[in-house]
Amino acid sequence: MTEARESAGPRARRAPGTPCWVSLMVHGLAATEEFYGALFGWEFRPGPQQLGPYVRALLDGQDVAGIGRLTPDQRLPVAWTPYFASDDVDRTADQVRLCGGTVAVGPLDAAEAGRMAIASDTSGAVFGIWQGASHLGATLSGVPGTPAWNELLTFETESVAKFYETVFGYEEEPVVSPGFDHVVLDLGGRPVAGLHGVGHALPRDRGSHWLTYFEVADVDETLRLVEELGGRVLGPAHDSEHGRVAAVADPEGAVFSVIEDPH
Repeated sequence: MTEARESAGPRARRAPGTPCWVSLMVHGLAATEEFYGALFGWEFRPGPQQLGPYVRALLDGQDVAGIGRLTPDQRLPVAWTPYFASDDVDRTADQVRLCGGTVAVGPLDAAEAGRMAIASDTSGAVFGIWQGASHLGATLSGVPGTPAWNELLTFETESVAKFYETVFGYEEEPVVSPGFDHVVLDLGGRPVAGLHGVGHALPRDRGSHWLTYFEVADVDETLRLVEELGGRVLGPAHDSEHGRVAAVADPEGAVFSVIEDPH
């Protein structure tokens, strides 16, 4: 689930379909910066303002994520949203529509940074599409404070897996386990995202949604800090085959998971 410490480099172009960025839209930008700055050690600088006030989060001077402020006319969820790389956002957006998805925002230019769209899949989960120009996505991964993995939580995986495979060219790697509906999406033989069918355990107030995992050095210490900073711990930490993990929410309710790399 997590990769070795690496700097992707500012000009490292991702293959189409590669998760390249995560972005959060909130109502209170300053308070959100304060929360994540204290939690992950992020610093912030202004980014493209096409959808309103927006900042990029930096760790050790390298881009790791983005946070924007919702304007009154925007009906986007307060949620972390993964962006998938594309060589042609307009063509990918057309493919999304052809496969039964919806394009909610764009495609539009984000200044000189690139071109983007925000869409939803056939299950209603929101994701982004990014065609990088001067900004190709995150330039640091595999260290605490960086996104480690993205997983779609949905009712069942079969139909939505076909959507992502057709739109982005993924290969499907089923996780064979009785009673466990889980698919790993591979790109060029490398796992890049997961789909998890949870049936009626899917939260009714959220529906299908993407969940971003952030790497941390110590999950239990992170949970203490989340609560101290005004967030919520959604369940006890537990050990998985990928490391110790827990789900939390920030003060505005954006849900994410934190994972401690076992290595």
